[in-house]
This record gives sequence, C-alpha cells and structure tokens, in this order.
Amino acid sequence: MLSYRHGFHAGNHADVLKHFILVQLLGYLLQKDKALWYIDTHAGAAQYALTGSTALKNSEFETGIGRLWGNRSLPKTLDGYITQVRRANPDAKKLRTYPGSPQIALQMLRPQDRLRLFEKHSTEIRILQQNLAGEVRRAIAYAGDGFDGLKAMLPPPSRRGLVLIDPSYEDKTDYKRTKQTLVDALVRFATGTYAIWYPLVQRRESRALPNSLKLAGADEWLHVSLTVKAPATDGYGLHGSGMFVVNPPWTLVETLRQTMPWLVDVLAQDHEATFLLESS
Repeated sequence: MLSYRHGFHAGNHADVLKHFILVQLLGYLLQKDKALWYIDTHAGAAQYALTGSTALKNSEFETGIGRLWGNRSLPKTLDGYITQVRRANPDAKKLRTYPGSPQIALQMLRPQDRLRLFEKHSTEIRILQQNLAGEVRRAIAYAGDGFDGLKAMLPPPSRRGLVLIDPSYEDKTDYKRTKQTLVDALVRFATGTYAIWYPLVQRRESRALPNSLKLAGADEWLHVSLTVKAPATDGYGLHGSGMFVVNPPWTLVETLRQTMPWLVDVLAQDHEATFLLESS
C-alpha cells in the first residue's frame, strides 16, 4: 500500500516509544569513534509540522510527545530523547515540529557516519529528499522498497550499523516480510543492531510477530511493548506498540526498567495501560 503518511500520527505514543529507544541505541553506538551506518527501511518525511492540518486532524501528538514536553517529572533516562525533539524546535517555547527517525539520526550522527534511507510513498520521498538537501555527503534517500533495498546495504563498509525496520503494517504481508528481512539481514550482517517497531492492534499477525522474531536466528534480543489503552471494541485502532531489538546494548534493559513505568503513567489513556519487557 502507498496510502500511509506518518504525518497524521507524528509524535503519538508509538513515536515516543520508538524514538526514545532509537536515541538510546544511537547514543550507545556513538561511543566508539569508528563510523556508524544508520539504515531506515521506511523513513517517512523526516520532519512533521504539528501546527499543520495533517497533524491537527487527530492531534495524536497531544497524547504522546505533548505529555512529555515541559513535564517537570521527566526522568533522566528521557533527557536524550527530549533533547533531540528540542533541537527540531529551536525556540523551545512551543512544540511546533516533530522529528522523525531520519531527522533524529541526522542530528545525532557525526561527520564520519552515514545515513541510508528508503521510502516508497511519492510525496514522502520528495519531502525527505528536500529535507536532506544539505547532507549530500552523509545521507542518501532512495525512492523504493526498504525491505528489498536493505539487502544491498549489508554489511556496511564500516561493519558497524543500526537498522530501523518500521513499516506501517497497513498491508498484513508486512509482518511476514519483516520477519524474513531480519532473517536475511542476520545472514549478511550478524553483528548489526536491528530495531523493529510494530503496532499493537487487533490482528493475529501483530500478536504473533514478537515470538516470530525470536526465531529469526539472533542470540541476543530485547522486546518491549507499551499499551496505553484497552483495545477498541470494534477491533480498530492502535492501542499500543512494541519494539524488538536484536543485539541490544547491555545497558538498555535497565534503562527500560527505570523508564517504562513512568511512560505508562504519563501516556495512559485508561486503566488498561501497561508494559511488557523481556530479553534473551
């Protein structure tokens, strides 16, 4: 499907979980001087205007990043994530822009690092390429299928890489392709770090994906999910999301143990809010 545009959902609770973890992964990997490759299979537009009609249609950011912005009880573990959101909002007084995964990576990566981004949607890729116009040395955005495009990127020349796989899953075949993409990637680049986002929705494939990914061939993995409300009675809608990380930093489990209870409290939309954390 090519109808999905992330701007309608930018900054929601799922973005908070995904990008908080992304910042943790990048921060850990950037402790070494050797060049790092960041590869995003479903990059989107990189930045999203929260004051525009698209984001305001459902205002999902208000129950996501909006609850963290200016929150005085914010734990230290979330400082890095909020810093990256602030960098996309220079005046720091009002939350006007939400940085997507490519923008966060662009802000954090160094001159020696490289970004390789894929996006199929004709409008999104055009905006993404415009946003990257000043980064021709570090970043390349490809108009195409990230599942297929990833194969040519692995292993990266530096043998150090972080791969984010986060399709919209509007097409249920994305679940199967995500699993197969991880299997293939581990054959090519077994030591890479892979972060896979998935939605918590009323669909069998969504419930089965984490256990399926555990069988992809990785020795070390971490799985965390955040539920913000009870599933809708009509079976539609997003009630949470999860992240499955292969070859995670050793520090990530403890960081999540400290942070997830706070995120549950702050992002909860009803009494069913909870989280799950497990690792190999």
